[in-house]
Amino acid sequence: MNRSFKKYIPLLLLSAIVVVSCKDKKEQAAGEQTTAESKADTASSVRQITFTPDQYKLSEIQTGAIELRNLSNIIKLTGAIEADPNSIATVSAPLGGYIKTAGLLPGQAVKKGQQLATIENPEFITIQQEYLESIGRLEYLSQEYKRQQELRNEDVNAAKTFQQVSSDYNVMKARIAGLEQQMALIGISSASLKSSNKISRTAGIYAPISGYIKSSNTNIGKYAAPTDVLFEITGTDALHLALNAFEKDLGKIQVGQTVKFSLSNENDYRHTAKVYLVGQAADDKKMIPVLCRFTKDAKLLPGMYVKAWVETGTEQKSAVPNDAIVQLDGLDYIIIQTADSKDGYTFQLVQVAKGMEQEGYTAIELPQSVNQQSLKVVTKNAYTILSAIKNAEEEE
Repeated sequence: MNRSFKKYIPLLLLSAIVVVSCKDKKEQAAGEQTTAESKADTASSVRQITFTPDQYKLSEIQTGAIELRNLSNIIKLTGAIEADPNSIATVSAPLGGYIKTAGLLPGQAVKKGQQLATIENPEFITIQQEYLESIGRLEYLSQEYKRQQELRNEDVNAAKTFQQVSSDYNVMKARIAGLEQQMALIGISSASLKSSNKISRTAGIYAPISGYIKSSNTNIGKYAAPTDVLFEITGTDALHLALNAFEKDLGKIQVGQTVKFSLSNENDYRHTAKVYLVGQAADDKKMIPVLCRFTKDAKLLPGMYVKAWVETGTEQKSAVPNDAIVQLDGLDYIIIQTADSKDGYTFQLVQVAKGMEQEGYTAIELPQSVNQQSLKVVTKNAYTILSAIKNAEEEE
């Protein structure tokens, strides 16, 4: 058939003389004449239409049976990609100070131990000075301790003298250990200071983990208090999927269930994960956290929003192809073929309740009065028939 002609088929159908029955029954005078193609059905409350054989052929309608399919019971969720707590680091300056160098920007990759900035503080000088002085003092006390110990062994000196030297020696070792920890805290190497004897008024700020700079709050000359957050680093080695579930779904979600999800810019659920933790308390919004581990490596970053569904089991359901379902006035319908003869083909709207949708099929629930065993459901060009029904109703 010529393509240019096909596109006018809906108009031909809409202009055809068809039979439509409506909820409001209208009294017809006995003996009223009808057209050769169709007539109004006044005895029924259903919405239906009859096509002539030519109209049916031109519309390229296809029908099929309602199928019983094993569909997964799913719960739809939303959430985001998040880093594990061990992959999130907040960097600050424990003793505070003035920023001397700062050049890293959000999004830049860093490695553990990499210098992020330098900071200046007069206290750094004091700590290093005390450390070097304590090292010198310890050398003397170490020699004195050995000498007094030898004398004590020979019972030459008093026990009190040895005890005093021993106490001073141990106190100095403790002092040096404390100063070394302070320098490690502010980013100064005690080993380098000990070998070089060079005191610096600046110290480095280093990355505690590998990852990406999430935020940078530094500039040269800025004073950073010990409580100020200078950098936030997010690692990408340990990520998880954090979803939010409604309280009513808590009993349906279990550890080990499969999760399929897509990013905000994707149309299909191409990524998979497994539930590994289900929260047992709701937040202020009555949502339950559901945490999942990815089953495959993917190019995912913290903060990405996702939509997902959790598979809670499979169940056999009556289902039709997605294209078989049409919407009218906010309700869902299928169109069934109720008559097939040389005089024409009759189609009827049947309201349904939609269920889960999966792999091109949607589960449906029919009215109890409808027997699905012998139904012929329109699976192709259902909206063409719906348009014809609506057009005929408007003409009445």
